[in-house]
Amino acid sequence: MMHPRAGQKALEEDLVDVDALLDAYHDNHPDPADPDQAVAFGTSGHRGSSLDVAFNEDHIAATTQAIVEYRAAQGIRGPLFIGRDTHALSRPAFDTALEVLAANDVAAQVDSLDGFTPTPAISHAILTHNRGRSANSPGRADGIVVTPSHNPPRDGGFKYNPPHGGPADTDATSWIADRANELLAAGLRGVRRHGRQKALQDAERYDYLHTYVQDLSSVIDIEAIRRAGVRIGADPLGGAAVDYWAEIGEMHDLDLTVVNPEVDPQWSFMTLDRDGKIRMDCSSPWAMASLLEKRDEYDIATGNDADADRHGIVTPDAGLMNPNHYLATAIRYLFAHRPHWPSTAKVGKTLVSSSLIDRVVSSLGRELYEVPVGFKWFVPGLIDSSVGFGGEESAGASFLRHDGSVWTTDKDGIILALLASEILAVTGRSPSTLHAELVEEFGTSAYARMDAPASREQKAKLKALSADQVSATQLAGEPITSAITEAPAGGVIGGLKVSTESAWFAARPSGTEDIYKIYAESFQGEEHLGQVQDAAKALVDEVLAD
Repeated sequence: MMHPRAGQKALEEDLVDVDALLDAYHDNHPDPADPDQAVAFGTSGHRGSSLDVAFNEDHIAATTQAIVEYRAAQGIRGPLFIGRDTHALSRPAFDTALEVLAANDVAAQVDSLDGFTPTPAISHAILTHNRGRSANSPGRADGIVVTPSHNPPRDGGFKYNPPHGGPADTDATSWIADRANELLAAGLRGVRRHGRQKALQDAERYDYLHTYVQDLSSVIDIEAIRRAGVRIGADPLGGAAVDYWAEIGEMHDLDLTVVNPEVDPQWSFMTLDRDGKIRMDCSSPWAMASLLEKRDEYDIATGNDADADRHGIVTPDAGLMNPNHYLATAIRYLFAHRPHWPSTAKVGKTLVSSSLIDRVVSSLGRELYEVPVGFKWFVPGLIDSSVGFGGEESAGASFLRHDGSVWTTDKDGIILALLASEILAVTGRSPSTLHAELVEEFGTSAYARMDAPASREQKAKLKALSADQVSATQLAGEPITSAITEAPAGGVIGGLKVSTESAWFAARPSGTEDIYKIYAESFQGEEHLGQVQDAAKALVDEVLAD
């Protein structure tokens, strides 16, 4: 249901009490026997609010100690790159982590300007340090990003990136979470920790901002953007990219305006998302309403979430592009304008992304690499250049450098935002215009995601589904052509995907809420999409009821 003030500026009553949030971080102590208060890594690390006793000092101290022990067991003795975003809980969590790292003699690399650090800058730093090192070199680096991504201001987040620079896989996160919960249950006995002042003194300084921004010309045709004089409006949505966009414009001499340079832990300048919450979701037209009002002032306007791993693309002719539409457009452009990429490089997408991508990939004569939800699935392919582009339907992607080598192995909303300007500069047409041409060629699709309630037990049942449990033979009037619980490129979905000739749906349990998500698409229009969604919900509910 749409909130009556969706898309309108936040009011005082919508804002989080930052003092209460910070007090709760230090004062509240979790009960690890309560699943809602234990450390739990989803697809993007451990997230929660101190007000719910789900993201508190004890959590971060225990999790950091667990990471220290994990990296030691893996023979990782190099530096650890650590950065934080602009959420209120990120600073105290960052400080707690530094105190534990220092006591364990881990060489933490903090921002030399004591600024905010986007997720892609951490990935870039890890890969830069590890370039040329063997897979078992003790000098390898890894990293921690303190961010809950686009989540509301009350939340905190903490994620680990191993030496490959991307999100940790479930083997690593399960081990870290289990050990962290052991430490919590033991009253933090076993957690080593120095005082804050000593931790800050021990930390080493790294110039994340200039190292990353200076290297952008190796992945984006900055010169083409400058020559064409593309007028860019970049809105960091109060996130970690704020200084990065200012530096990109200055260092590369671009016609670039940082639309809103304000940083406020309450995000009082934001417009409310669809559900009435403040959420820095740059793929949401409600959260991006302020930038949409200014779309005619720029040739390309862009948004990022709080840690800049997501992108939102706004054009004067179409407004905010659907993430799926932009991914398909970006893929078509990149594989035609990156001549030094390997001829065998695949196109990666998550299985809940649009089938328009499948059709584009087929037209390019490339191989589709379809994986479960989670950017970690693209990491090996980006590292060895067997995957040229990896993208998620939730507006997260990365791609190779001009020379076909790895850029980042985590989502990079900054390069995807800059790519929109490159596309305009090189082709003379906006990404939305190019998407319209794809529609003419491949047809129009209707795509949507909806949520349905589910208990913990039902979510566990959905996660453990086998394709054999699907007895239906038709979906919304069409014969079912496939029902899978494992992605075509490998990896368990943790749910179900059912396809027909012109439509599909995928159902997955939420990792943080008592709901399951239904993604669906139809090339027969909105009405048929509704039928697919209804049939999907009925099919899943029937399976869960057994």
